[in-house]
Amino acid sequence: MRTPRLSRRAVLAGSAAAVAATAVSSAAVSPAVAAPVAGASGYRWRNVVIGGTGFVTGVLFHPAVRGLAYARTDIGGAYRWDDRAGRWTPLTDHLGWDDWNLLGVEAIAVDPAHPGRVYLALGTYAQSWAGNGAVLRSEDRGATWSRTDLDVKLGANEDGRGAGERLLVDPRDSDTLWLGTRHDGLLKSTDRGATWAAASGFPAKASASGQGVVFLVAAGRAVYAGWGDGDGTSGTANLYRTADGTAWEAVPGQPSGTAAKVPIRAAYDTHTRELYVTYANAPGPNGQSDGSVHKLRTATGKWADVTPVKPGGTTDDGSADTFGYGGVAVDARRPGTLAVSTNNRWADVDTVYRTTNGGRTWTSLKDAAVFDVSETPYLKWGDDKPKFGWWIQALAVDPYDSKHIVYGTGATLYGTRDLKRWAPQIRGLEETAVRQLISPPVGEAHLLSGLGDIGVMYHERLTASPVRGMAANPVFGSATGLAQAAARPSYVVRAGWGDNGNGACSNDGGRTWAPFEAQPDIAKDAPGPIATNADGSALLWSFVHWDGTKYAAHRSTDNGTTWSEISSFPKGATPVADPADPTLFYAYDTDTGTLLASTDSGRSFTARAGGLPSGDAQFKLVAAPGRSGDLWLSVKWNGLYRSTDGGASFSKVASCWASYTLGFGKAADGADYPAIYQVGSTDTITAVYRSDDEAKTWTRINDDAHQWGWTGEVVIGDPRVYGRVYLATNGRGIQYGEPLR
Repeated sequence: MRTPRLSRRAVLAGSAAAVAATAVSSAAVSPAVAAPVAGASGYRWRNVVIGGTGFVTGVLFHPAVRGLAYARTDIGGAYRWDDRAGRWTPLTDHLGWDDWNLLGVEAIAVDPAHPGRVYLALGTYAQSWAGNGAVLRSEDRGATWSRTDLDVKLGANEDGRGAGERLLVDPRDSDTLWLGTRHDGLLKSTDRGATWAAASGFPAKASASGQGVVFLVAAGRAVYAGWGDGDGTSGTANLYRTADGTAWEAVPGQPSGTAAKVPIRAAYDTHTRELYVTYANAPGPNGQSDGSVHKLRTATGKWADVTPVKPGGTTDDGSADTFGYGGVAVDARRPGTLAVSTNNRWADVDTVYRTTNGGRTWTSLKDAAVFDVSETPYLKWGDDKPKFGWWIQALAVDPYDSKHIVYGTGATLYGTRDLKRWAPQIRGLEETAVRQLISPPVGEAHLLSGLGDIGVMYHERLTASPVRGMAANPVFGSATGLAQAAARPSYVVRAGWGDNGNGACSNDGGRTWAPFEAQPDIAKDAPGPIATNADGSALLWSFVHWDGTKYAAHRSTDNGTTWSEISSFPKGATPVADPADPTLFYAYDTDTGTLLASTDSGRSFTARAGGLPSGDAQFKLVAAPGRSGDLWLSVKWNGLYRSTDGGASFSKVASCWASYTLGFGKAADGADYPAIYQVGSTDTITAVYRSDDEAKTWTRINDDAHQWGWTGEVVIGDPRVYGRVYLATNGRGIQYGEPLR
């Protein structure tokens, strides 16, 4: 399989291969299977609590069941809201390693007439290297699923991912579903999603590089489809409808121009029989600079422009106030009452507008908003208070409570019950893409984490979001490196993407930080992994640009005040410190399959063992704690190798068929070697394993209900708690497992 290598928010450039417009998505159908019993592996798995942290692309209240809602994310699966518990329940954790591309949710649909039914359209990338999409369908609100694999690709983490739901139960027939795709037109199922075929009569023509169908919405017995590939002119339609499920037509009189180029979302007011549509000049979530809101009186065909504020003004500091419109949600209880959101409004900050008179006048809810983010302090992003939001495209009004509005951002879901006081409505929803993990041997925190988008965190408790929020001074976006001095655990260093420095150190175990006094010039454009030797007297910093370009590593022996280039260190490699001897560093050159070592605290490196597997930057080298020269090398399907002589020679571990990442924790009672944890494979399954006998045998410790897609980045044990393991996921946060007592 191809594992994802980009930042969690990156979307690959380029086009998927063209697919004939007449292609039919045949069904590889899996029967309904009950979720495996949690804990079947002898382990209990939970999220380390941070709260959100990723782009919530859609939220959907069930129109017929009080307190029932669903949410979708771009890379972290789908969730169901448990109103009694006040938290989200993950619905797609059963998807395993080979199904990593299905953790992105393109769309959700519910059946108003059958409250138990819910459908998911899954597929993270529509690029040629990604797998095809799938549809999951459930009769019990996601407790069990049946699956149909599609012959087309979906793109839940590509441009346009915050648009409306591309999946819809037909309002005339619960057995009929519609699925809008990006590159393969409109699909239709007449057997509740078990099989799919191209919908006949749909006039818009798909392309290999377009947005395709961006939303499907019911308006009475009619179905409307937004089309994302129009050019904004009056001669190119971007909104279609069918009244009978067979014949489609362009909606007459629809708006045109740059501000109405791409329809983003739509919502129907059943009381007034009006369809509200938000527009922008690009699919978003980035790149939008113009937009509008229009409504269609479906009975008469009359359109009206009801845009709250037209983009293009000037803010107080002289910045251009450019933005598009994103979310739209109607109040099911009050005619003419609805909310819309701006999107990509960086100068004046995004907001949600609300009207009670069909769009004649609007109120910005941001203006009176009072936020309480005490449950997830990181949302302040190093400032005194949080923003109202950004990337606001998911927006919903509770059909049973007019003042209960929720909206998604690039990091959380906010909710209000009185239109003024807002707080994250995010418990149980964890979407972090995890890059580094450390479990310190001493101190308050059992875990430090380096994360995509939200930097580094110090986890005082595993069951509550870190009280300090993101590590500050400086604040990072994505972390690229995190390391602790093995013999001086109070000393920690970190590296990452930031506007005010790219490296920092801590002398209190990661509670507080100070930026390096200086950094190499390349650090701003290509911050990479960082390491400190056992006593914290030497730092090695490697540099890799996001596009894969590798640069020379640098060394500092004065806590980051001065840096010198290390010409003998393999460019782009990850430095690994020996945990017992401060004079020793190691590096694995994945280009040549060579282990290099330094015996002078990183001044110079020389080659030791060679002829090892090469050609994959995701091969990983780790050092066993408390021992000098005890190295383990995970080389994916090439297996697992070990050296006990500092890399002079390696032997292959016979018990392991494939190894992706490996770490260590407290030894079992009576054992004289640390417990080893790894994400590895047998010839049938990739899973999480533990060995208590120095890798002679392995026990699987996750189960089929807890797989979380791709988990090949990092796994570590807790050096103070036997059996506890921390696992990085790419969109489902930090998972930790403990043996059932």
